[in-house]
Amino acid sequence: MNRTEEVFAFKENRKKYSTFLKDVFICSLGAYGGPEAHYGVFSDQMVAKKKYITEEELTELIALTGILPGPSSTQTIIAMGYKVGGVPLAFFTMIVWALPVLCLMTTLSFMGVWGERLNFSPENFRYVGPMAVGFILMAIYTIGKKVIRNSFHWALFFFGAIVTYFYKANWVFPAVLLFGGVAAVLSSKENNLFQRVEIRPPWKYFVAFLTFALGLAFLGKITDNRLIQLLDGFYRYGYLVIGGGQVVVPLMFSDLVEVHSYMTGEEFLRGFGIVQGLPGPMFSFSAYAGGMAARDLGTFGQLLGAMAGGLGVFLPGVLLIFFVYPIWEDLKKMRAIQLSISGIAPVACGLILASAISMIGKNGMAWDILLVTIGTTALLFTKKIPSPVIVLMVILLGVFT
Repeated sequence: MNRTEEVFAFKENRKKYSTFLKDVFICSLGAYGGPEAHYGVFSDQMVAKKKYITEEELTELIALTGILPGPSSTQTIIAMGYKVGGVPLAFFTMIVWALPVLCLMTTLSFMGVWGERLNFSPENFRYVGPMAVGFILMAIYTIGKKVIRNSFHWALFFFGAIVTYFYKANWVFPAVLLFGGVAAVLSSKENNLFQRVEIRPPWKYFVAFLTFALGLAFLGKITDNRLIQLLDGFYRYGYLVIGGGQVVVPLMFSDLVEVHSYMTGEEFLRGFGIVQGLPGPMFSFSAYAGGMAARDLGTFGQLLGAMAGGLGVFLPGVLLIFFVYPIWEDLKKMRAIQLSISGIAPVACGLILASAISMIGKNGMAWDILLVTIGTTALLFTKKIPSPVIVLMVILLGVFT
């Protein structure tokens, strides 16, 4: 390749990557609710409209991140960035996806009784939950029609939905996904399922993950430095939970409120309440919690506390997806893995259905709530109105009605 061709290739890639990051930002603006709602946004923007990945690949990523520690929807969109442009683009994907809401939650940690000062009312966001259900229902439809092909898949789909609807323990979600994969392999009558596949693990990311885990745990024990202890705690939250922000919150509450008394329960829940109405990953709540936990250290100390919260909780999940995703791409070539994916995918779709049913129950069955859910789903089906516009319409509906 001569110099002219290199320059042309660089400009083309830069344009491609810039467009991708703009789409990531669009996803972040429409990503309300938990990871299941985020998957609906990904399906609409990154799959149906821009075709960065296929529905099958999205389902595979949902299954993969469903059994990995860390923020699952964040890991999913980072993996998309990795597929499109490698580690550099994956890194910038993380920044574009999470930084805006992290900055906002950091600001909120400085504002004390911000609710009264801003005259904020949670009622303004009362339609965000029903809207998120609409995104989830659309994701179930688009993903389900790709991965549910026979009665066995339907059985796995309902198995995943029923089990995860009634049992919310942290271990249940990866367990049912693994069950689906094993069931698909055992039900197959094919031979040579475990042919040899060459993998090249990027060990540096796993070594970095362990180094941070052990190093921060050691420093947290031998020092009284609040910021180091916070960084250790939030890093631990990041690798001890599997799923979305709702999963990590009870662990944070126990440690930050009940054990260390860094803030009151009311202050904690107030911050968690506002993040429910903001777009982006719910793990961003960690910036608010970290800032509140360090507010007696002065302005700069509080800023560092918020940074410790935001960096600590996301870092382990990012390092793990950087390590696992390249291996996953190679492992998928093995027939046994391909079969396991065919079983995991319907179960993952069932998990999304269980989340939708739970959210419908929490939102209630009032006519306006149901109308927002039905209207959101219908608008997504038409594919004529961008996701961020739908989000803005729903928020304005809550503000002015």
